[in-house]
Amino acid sequence: MPVQDVITQKLTEAFAPESLQVVDESQRHEGHAGHRPGGETHFRVYIVADAFRGKSRIERHRMINATLVRELAGGVHALAIHAAAPGEAVPGQPIPPISSPP
Repeated sequence: MPVQDVITQKLTEAFAPESLQVVDESQRHEGHAGHRPGGETHFRVYIVADAFRGKSRIERHRMINATLVRELAGGVHALAIHAAAPGEAVPGQPIPPISSPP
């Protein structure tokens, strides 16, 4: 299963998000540290879930990192996280609509 799909599945199971998008940005990092042939090394996550309500940005990131510990210890070199609770907005960073897990 592609890493993008694994990340989507794990985050969906862990947080039952209202909105989730996982973007593979590996091609943008070709030639940089951590990139390898075939990609699947650099990802950006947009997620809105009730589980993040009342949590700080650091707590949200830790929750996501804990969920993806195997991927981060393996081939994922970089993970950019945009996490919010329902009703929150991050100026300049709209949360895209949910993408369907496989």
